[in-house]
This record gives sequence, structure tokens and C-alpha cells, in this order.
Amino acid sequence: MSTDTPLLELRIKLDEAITYGSRRAALSLARRGVRDAQERDLQGEAEYFKGQVDLLQSRFTRAIEHFDAAIRHNPADGASYNDRALCMVELGIIDDSLAYFDKGIEVEPDYATVYHNKGWLLNNIGRHTEAIACFRKALSLEPRRAVTYDNLADALWNCGDFAGARQAYIKVIAFLPPRRCMEIRKEIMHKIKQIEGELKK
Repeated sequence: MSTDTPLLELRIKLDEAITYGSRRAALSLARRGVRDAQERDLQGEAEYFKGQVDLLQSRFTRAIEHFDAAIRHNPADGASYNDRALCMVELGIIDDSLAYFDKGIEVEPDYATVYHNKGWLLNNIGRHTEAIACFRKALSLEPRRAVTYDNLADALWNCGDFAGARQAYIKVIAFLPPRRCMEIRKEIMHKIKQIEGELKK
């Protein structure tokens, strides 16, 4: 992804806010991205962040238009393909969204988020084994990615691999941001206890 360094850092902060923060914080970062990109006359980046604003406000069709414009400016932007695919999922366009995840992987094969999100979709449509492969690929690129371990644990649980799910949930606890996400920690600890109950049967 050929992205201006401050804007790349802003994309990373935005992703963290979406994953672990609040919608309000994420919207603030996305709007800042639009302003910063426009000030630098980086039209593709401005379109990407406009897409984020619309995605966060559930305006999925408009968001797709912005992500398409971002892709026209930068065809190697895996994040725009990824986020376009997420909008398609929200609109119920499941099969075609997989093609956009795949395109994101093709143009930016070192972008962990696109593997994670493809795995998330595959897990949700019952293709758990394929989902596990996607999560493992994402973790090979970002080994401390708590949210991916969380989704991996769910996919392993769905496949009946309770011991593997327990190990993945333990990794979630280890890699969550310190002194944050207390509610998520509580949920994960509850899931670990559930799994330990299954393993004792």
C-alpha cells in the first residue's frame, strides 16, 4: 500500500478504534483522515477515509462508492477492497464479497486484516476450516493480533477443537491492550471456563 506515512498511522489508529475503541472515536479519526488527505491533495486517501465515515454510519452503498474511487486512485490498496467487501456483507451480497476479499489479498498479500475479515465471513457462513486457514495466515503476518485469536478460537470451537479454542482464547487475553477492554476480558474468561467444562466431559 503506497500510503503517506502520517495517513498510514491514522489508518492503523482507526482500525484499533474500530476494533477496541468506540464508534465515536473511530468517526473522529475517519473525519480527521478526510481533512488531512484533502490538505495534502491525496484524493485516493480522502476517498478511503470518506468511505470509512459512511461505513461507520451504516451508509454502505455510499461507502462502496468512496472505496471504488479510492481503488481507482490506488489499485494496490488492499484496505479499500477489504472495506468494500465488508459493506457488501452488510448489504447481504455475500458471494461477491468473497471475491473482493480475494482481490485485496491479491494486491496486498501482506495485509493481515483482509485475511482476518475473509476468515470472519467464512466462519459465519459455516466454512470453518477455510476460516481457520485465513486466521492462521493473518496471525503469521501479525502474531499479536488479539481479535484474530478471538475469531480463530470461535472457528476452532465450531470444528470441535476445544483444546485449540482454549489456547487461542488464552492468547486473546495475553495480547489485548493493557488496562483496556475489561468487558472483552471478562467475556473471554467466561468462554475459557466454558471450554474447560467441555474438556472435562
